[in-house]
Amino acid sequence: MHLCGGFARVNERIGCHMGMDELIDLFVEGDELVSNTAFEDLDLAYDVANGATFDGVVFRSCEFDSVDWSGSTFRDVVFRGCRFIRCNMEGCWLSRCDFVDCSAPGLNLLKARLSSVSFGSCDLSYANLSEGRIGPMTACDTRLREAAFQGAKLGQIRLDGCDLTRVDVFKTSLSGVDVSRCTFAAPIVSGDYHELRGLTVNAEQALALSGLLGIQLADE
Repeated sequence: MHLCGGFARVNERIGCHMGMDELIDLFVEGDELVSNTAFEDLDLAYDVANGATFDGVVFRSCEFDSVDWSGSTFRDVVFRGCRFIRCNMEGCWLSRCDFVDCSAPGLNLLKARLSSVSFGSCDLSYANLSEGRIGPMTACDTRLREAAFQGAKLGQIRLDGCDLTRVDVFKTSLSGVDVSRCTFAAPIVSGDYHELRGLTVNAEQALALSGLLGIQLADE
């Protein structure tokens, strides 16, 4: 599978399907391993994963309301057409995961580690990705409006056609990040603007930023 530069390689024709009651039991027990399983049309609310590990799992058209995934591990996991409402993924490790056509405004990924993660046509507005280690990561046609990346460590980030309006990158270096094909305006940055050094922008974005910030953009 390769979706918008994605990394997850889960076979979506997994034969094992688990019902909602079985999944809730796993959440309650905690520290469980869920592997090579597909979940579809599940509606979970106010459940706790308790540091569970999801390996080779596909979630399709699922709704998660106030689910606490904090401290959990996701390896080779696909979320397709899922909805996250007030969900917590603080301190999670996501490795080789794809989020496709998902709605997750306000998702809490504080101090999370994202490695080889792809977002395609997702809504991550107001998401909190602060203080995490992020990269490699790709996102295309994804809404990150007013998302927070404060103090995050970014590396090998590729963004294409994303809405990055008023993204908070205070104390986060954007060196090497290409936003030239994104809607990018009014970033929240440190007073010395060091975060923007090495940021790749197009001519229109450069003019808007120089006027907005009252600085001269130079090649560094």
